[in-house]
Amino acid sequence: MTTNTLLLLLLSLIIASGLSFYQYFYNAKSKSKITLLLALLRFISIFGILLLLINPIISRKTFETIKTPLPIVVDNSSSIVDLKAAATSLELYKKLSENKELQDKFDVQSYGFDSEFQIATAFDFKGKQTNLDEVAKNLKSIHKNATFPTVLITDGNQTSGNDYLYSFDSNNKVYPLIVGDTTTFLDLKVGQLNVNKYAFHKNKFPVEVFLQYSGNKTVNADFSLSQGNSILSRQTVSFSPSKKSAIVNVLLPADKIGLQIFKATLSSKEQEKNTYNNTKNFAVEVMDQRTNIAIVSAINHPDIGAMKRAIESNAQRKVTVVKPSEIKSLREYNVFILYQPTAEFKSFFENNKLAGINTFIITGTNTDYAFLNQEQSSLLFKMSNQKEDYLASFNSQFNLFALDDIGFEQFPPLQNAFGTVTTNGNVSVLLSSKIRNIDTNAPLLAFAENQGKRSAFLLGENSWKWRVLSHVDTKSFEKFDVFIDKTIQFLATNSSKKSLVVNHESFYNSGDALEITAQYFNKNYEFDEKARLTISVSNKNTKQTKRYDLLKTNNAFKVNLDGLPAGQYTFSVKELNSNTAYNGYFEILDFDIEKQFVNPDVAKLTQLATQTQGKVHYPNQVDELIKTLLENESYKAIEKAIVKKTPLIDWVWLLILIAIALASEWFIRKYNGML
Repeated sequence: MTTNTLLLLLLSLIIASGLSFYQYFYNAKSKSKITLLLALLRFISIFGILLLLINPIISRKTFETIKTPLPIVVDNSSSIVDLKAAATSLELYKKLSENKELQDKFDVQSYGFDSEFQIATAFDFKGKQTNLDEVAKNLKSIHKNATFPTVLITDGNQTSGNDYLYSFDSNNKVYPLIVGDTTTFLDLKVGQLNVNKYAFHKNKFPVEVFLQYSGNKTVNADFSLSQGNSILSRQTVSFSPSKKSAIVNVLLPADKIGLQIFKATLSSKEQEKNTYNNTKNFAVEVMDQRTNIAIVSAINHPDIGAMKRAIESNAQRKVTVVKPSEIKSLREYNVFILYQPTAEFKSFFENNKLAGINTFIITGTNTDYAFLNQEQSSLLFKMSNQKEDYLASFNSQFNLFALDDIGFEQFPPLQNAFGTVTTNGNVSVLLSSKIRNIDTNAPLLAFAENQGKRSAFLLGENSWKWRVLSHVDTKSFEKFDVFIDKTIQFLATNSSKKSLVVNHESFYNSGDALEITAQYFNKNYEFDEKARLTISVSNKNTKQTKRYDLLKTNNAFKVNLDGLPAGQYTFSVKELNSNTAYNGYFEILDFDIEKQFVNPDVAKLTQLATQTQGKVHYPNQVDELIKTLLENESYKAIEKAIVKKTPLIDWVWLLILIAIALASEWFIRKYNGML
């Protein structure tokens, strides 16, 4: 407290004492015990009120000991069981987490991870994926700007995520406890296999296979690609202690339409500990046609290249860039993308009135809007010569097709002429435009459908920046490319509207996310949020059937079927109110990525420990690890002083005391006839 506060408190004490003395003792004829009690109560009341008026700040200091965190992170994936290290992992975790000396020095924290990172004290080792990158990211987030050691009980075999060598903070030591047999066994493995999901009938499609070898002698292995009982390709591959890998490229014929299942097999006469990783199944859907898209433009612009790459990320699409004067036969194409049309496009529009091919019109600063108003009626443009930047605003009620928000509102603005845009007829707006966060109530990306003909409008140039930023945010072009692919799919289809639309893949790998989405539309073709959708999934071999409810998301219904065993499945999605149904088929390929390993990844874990200045340990060295952690003087507990300042007016008990003193004084005076 300050000097002024102390002086005010002393003055309050004198005033309260003086007033109590004056009222009860100054002219009092008798000084009984009741008078003394009343004077005391009056003193308490006055002094309490003066204290509240002064409101001094009461400071209280406490001390808190902050220990260095010690995360003990256990690999909970099924590869630990396959390497026969589950019991060892549990024993190591128990010995570390229950060590009293470690608990005294560190804030011991228990975590587990497979595809996800989570707090855990019990482990079942059933995870289908291993993502060590998630461990690094979450520990950085939990302990920001802190220096701490990390103990990793793992085999180091990562199956998903970014390379964990570059994820952990180099300033925080990592101590891997490597579990699993490190003895080198002879092992042949079909590693990564690259193939497109789709191929076209009567063509050939490439297959690239990475083969791996672990062993100390020269081995000749047979590699084959088969379909059913037919061997499509066979060759001999040699491995040696100096040649541990090989790449095989094969062209396979696409001579059957539909989903085709293939098997890659690598075998030899040598005895192997793990033969599960000698085969890998893969599937290709053979299509009988390809969608041809033409980008028609009279100018050069980065948008054209970005659009071409995004569309051709789907192997079913082929894009040709042409000038308006170079188009000879419109019937060769399924969709036309008209980039910034001007009067040069006049002959195209006239020819397309007869052809009736769907169009995707992209405007910009070089667009002739007067010409565009003459050639289409879905949008009416009243534009000036001034340029403007337009931001996107996502419409979650859009229902022409299922599309998630990929971060449109964070994308850079598109540049277009300043003016007003009015919609006419049956136009659905996916993205509306904003100018510096002010809504213009005008479309930025819209879709129109008139007499069976579909069209789309993107009102602005520089959409290439959207694709770049999407890659920066997600480390992949996939989300943006899927958005463009769904736009093209809508334009490439002229089929009549269906009330129930279901999206699914023809095949999935075991362990992959298996999601099926559906949309249900009412008679006005509006998305029905009150629809009740269920799915019935049947295994064709076992005849076992399971039923699930589809849960509503922003603009679709979704079901997650993770956990289904490999096999062929038929399914039926049904809307219970209208009995509308959709029947489909998919296949889950037998592939367990966690069974691909015969040894822990000692080299990589050693490199991780070296980069972070930690050290690799094995199960028989756990006592040495505990000793290292205890003797490290860098990890000391910090005693932190906490000063809490509380204003006296916050003391509720003081208010209660004043009220009791006043009430007691009044009742005593009343009882003794002094009022």
